[in-house]
Amino acid sequence: MKPMSSPLPPHTCLHPPWTPAHARAGQARAVGRHGLRASLLALALTTLSGCDMLGIESASQIAARKEAEGRAIGGACRHAGRAIEECYSMNRRADKAAIFAGWREMNDYMIENRMDEVAPRPAEDVAASDVDARAAASPR
Repeated sequence: MKPMSSPLPPHTCLHPPWTPAHARAGQARAVGRHGLRASLLALALTTLSGCDMLGIESASQIAARKEAEGRAIGGACRHAGRAIEECYSMNRRADKAAIFAGWREMNDYMIENRMDEVAPRPAEDVAASDVDARAAASPR
């Protein structure tokens, strides 16, 4: 039996012969692929590390912001002469502990500096004064 002849010429095989030129081209392709992967990885890490620049807050930042807002609400309520319970009922979404801390801080500050409470204006007076201010500011 005769050996089967290959349809390819004798010098052609599945893998081309590795000459220095072929080796350099193969290395360049491999480095190119790894360089691309490294570049994409670096880009992804840079993008993800910039989440603070995009305005995405972490859980600790959100908690600190809510704490500061609650303290500000409590301080404003104390300065306006409102009872702590009234402040809680007016600001249901705020943290009660933060409201109380702000209320207590403002109370201590007002006692230390002998400050009087500032009476809050009723909502009707505020709305009426806003309308009057807009009417006076509009050109005729």
